[in-house]
Amino acid sequence: MAGNRAHSLYPRNGRRKGSLPQDSDGRYSTAARRGPREPARIRADHALRELAAVSRALFGTADEGEILRLAMHHVNAAGPYTAEAGYLKVGDDLVPSAGDGRMPAPAVSRRVRELAGQDGNVTVPGRRWGRALGLRGRAELHGYLVVTSRSRPTAAERSLLTALVRHTAAALSVAFAHQRRRDDAVELHRLREERTALQRQLISVVAELSYERAVHAFMARVAGSGDGEEAVTRALHGLTGLPALVEDRFGRLRSWTGPSRPVPYPEPDPVRQNEMLHVVARQVGPVRIRDRLVTLIRPRGEILAVLALVDAREEADEHTVLALEHAAASLTPELTHLRHLAEVELRLHRELVDDLLMGTDDASAYARSEAVGYDLRRSHYVVVVQWSNRAADDSFAMTVGRAAAAVGMRSLLTRRSDHVVLLADDRPHARALYEALARETGTRSGTIGVSALSDCLDDIPHHYQEARRALDVRLHSRERYGTTFFDELGLYRILGPGNDHRELETFVQEWLGQLIDYDSRHHAPLVETLTRYFDCGGNYDETAEFLAIHRSTLRYRLQRIRDISGHDLANVEDRLNLQVATRVWKIVLGAPG
Repeated sequence: MAGNRAHSLYPRNGRRKGSLPQDSDGRYSTAARRGPREPARIRADHALRELAAVSRALFGTADEGEILRLAMHHVNAAGPYTAEAGYLKVGDDLVPSAGDGRMPAPAVSRRVRELAGQDGNVTVPGRRWGRALGLRGRAELHGYLVVTSRSRPTAAERSLLTALVRHTAAALSVAFAHQRRRDDAVELHRLREERTALQRQLISVVAELSYERAVHAFMARVAGSGDGEEAVTRALHGLTGLPALVEDRFGRLRSWTGPSRPVPYPEPDPVRQNEMLHVVARQVGPVRIRDRLVTLIRPRGEILAVLALVDAREEADEHTVLALEHAAASLTPELTHLRHLAEVELRLHRELVDDLLMGTDDASAYARSEAVGYDLRRSHYVVVVQWSNRAADDSFAMTVGRAAAAVGMRSLLTRRSDHVVLLADDRPHARALYEALARETGTRSGTIGVSALSDCLDDIPHHYQEARRALDVRLHSRERYGTTFFDELGLYRILGPGNDHRELETFVQEWLGQLIDYDSRHHAPLVETLTRYFDCGGNYDETAEFLAIHRSTLRYRLQRIRDISGHDLANVEDRLNLQVATRVWKIVLGAPG
């Protein structure tokens, strides 16, 4: 709009009504201004009216660049001038603008910058007179107007030019002030918007902190109530509206609060359970596993339990996650305390059982057993447990203890380098403990040996050897996994530790010596073939399948055994002695296979 006001000074025919005629370059004609027929006073009045119109246009324009262009375009209203260039100060730089569309000569720009804010002469080829005039506000330089003339201006013309420069500088001051006010208004609006956003954020943070403090305090009260896991799941269900549960690390349910509890609770898959624990342990915070939001109770890196929310519709938000995290934090000390108690109890059990296996006085043993809540005055069985995929560490010992308790066995336990030892007050079921451990460990590759009944504490070391012998017999049997009782071993009861190995070795040498020597010299498997033949009850097909050989190969080996040993497998006495010799060779003397 300011530009329109400026251009309204000139009607479409290029002349303002009552204005002086102009040359082709836009300057007022010298002849017209200085014609002999026009008095000097009239020319002066005419110039003043022109400058007044220019001044109104300048002050009616809000854009700094447009003000400078107007001043350059109308500089000839003040006299025989040409505007060579104009400059606006932007930051610490002077940005040039040419009145006729051309950029100023480099020499002119260089000279203007050398003046450093002062007025000064400027040399332009073809111009007798040139001047760089500063456009100054009250306290700062707004720019420059570079003006030239073909003749030296009169005092009156220089006075008019000075007036134009001052009006231009004043108009720039006003425009810059308006711009600053606009910038200040925009910045003020931005700051207000930023303040409002920060206030909203602060309110949100305060609300979140208040909620978090409330949840923390609530869960702390629940944990301090002493009601255990049930209290935590009740509180978590109340806060979230979702079913809450606690499982042990093996996937067995310990506590559930809320609807839709599966009955019966599904038996865990050990492989999938371990995979799930591995996935959750790698993440920070709760993890979604199918329809559950899961977190681990894991003090010092050891997984004690799994805390979860059932969220089939995926409704959980950040408040749900926060409640789950605080519930886990409140449950951790409780489970850690229970774990410490279990470890202390396990240590006391181990110390007592270790002493009983080595031999200890009855009075001390009875007193210590009463301290751990176990009745040693009853008869007992010694049970030895070995699992091929589990080291006999504290974790496996606790697994054995849980499995024994699950099948109703009251027991004390300890561990050795490769097996766990139970002292049980009742004869274990033939399969119950084995099946329970198979479920706990996820594999059936385990062996259990059970001693004969012990009525005296002094006999426990001997019965421990019986349980180990039952375990060894099972391990060297055709079916090596399962439970074996010492009192069901029959002949193998005398073929174990504690007997005279020299006599046994002589017996084995008498019946198998030639075969053993032949196998050693020729790397042959004749003794192993004979052993498996007896294990399979003399069945050709089963023996061949077990040894992964052809039936004819088995017949050939058995014939070689007859030829080399000189013993007839069809003879009852020879057959019995050979079978006993193979069992002694394998179980007692520890032969390979």
